[in-house]
Amino acid sequence: MTERTDGTTDANTGEYPAGNPGDQPAAPAPYKAPPSIAPTTPYAGPVAPRTNTLAIVALVTGFCCNIAAVITGHIALSQIKRTGEAGKGLAIAGLVLGYASIGLTAVLLVVLVFFTAAMGAFVTAVTGATSSVTSESTSGPTGQIGAAYFDEGYLLVGTGSTVVDLYIDPMCPYCGQFDIANGDTLAALVEDGSITLRLHSLTFLDEASQGSEYSTRASAALTCEASINPESTLDYLAALFANQPTEGTTGLSDDELVALSDGGSSIAECVTGEQYHAWSQQNTDAALTGPIPGAEIASIQGTPTVLIDGVQYDGPIGDPQALADAILGVTS
Repeated sequence: MTERTDGTTDANTGEYPAGNPGDQPAAPAPYKAPPSIAPTTPYAGPVAPRTNTLAIVALVTGFCCNIAAVITGHIALSQIKRTGEAGKGLAIAGLVLGYASIGLTAVLLVVLVFFTAAMGAFVTAVTGATSSVTSESTSGPTGQIGAAYFDEGYLLVGTGSTVVDLYIDPMCPYCGQFDIANGDTLAALVEDGSITLRLHSLTFLDEASQGSEYSTRASAALTCEASINPESTLDYLAALFANQPTEGTTGLSDDELVALSDGGSSIAECVTGEQYHAWSQQNTDAALTGPIPGAEIASIQGTPTVLIDGVQYDGPIGDPQALADAILGVTS
């Protein structure tokens, strides 16, 4: 034990406590001091509310996806009303853009429907008109024009009681031989009223003219002459065979075919306009496939073919007397 200057001693050590003499020991603290807290500012503004995410989505999709903008806009407004979040203006802007886009789309669809309907009607009208023209071109002319009997499919000269049908092709060399031998005889029998001559100019030798379709062009030119200058029909037929091209060549040009006509009216427009090409080809199809009206044969198998009142002539093609006898024999 030690003695302090104030005369007290330490109970444990026997020493006096440190300090000045006469100091009282410190009383124990009844509680701990609270932790230090930063002072708050009494006038700070309120914290801004969070912006609603769907409101932002509504605004963005309003520029590209109208239905999504409308849906998300309505959902966003509902959430904002419930939670107090910010973004009401964004949601409304998205709704306006969405509805405006829907309205514009509806208007465009209506315009598109009417435009499509109008175009469809226009196309139908044009197609119908084209089909009508094509149908007329395909079916060919009808009725009678000059010596051309379009419904029946032949060129007719003469008024005799005996009917002679002559099937020829302008490119056929045997037809040329036949006409040179028998042309004058047939023309005389037409002139004296003994026969009615029906000419069938075919086109099956188009393939023998190097792509120029000479048989079609020449047959159509003969039809032009028969319809425009009917009195010159047989003269034009004789001119065709007198100037017959060699089989396998391109044949006469259209201008040369026009020049063969010695009728009173020009056939140039008819020839160059290909007015009777389709009709000539249809006659060929009908002759080759048959039936042949009023004939003993079913179809035409080659040219020249001569039918005398429906009976096929099988005599020599280079003997005009034999042909005349056959015709006059039927007549008598």
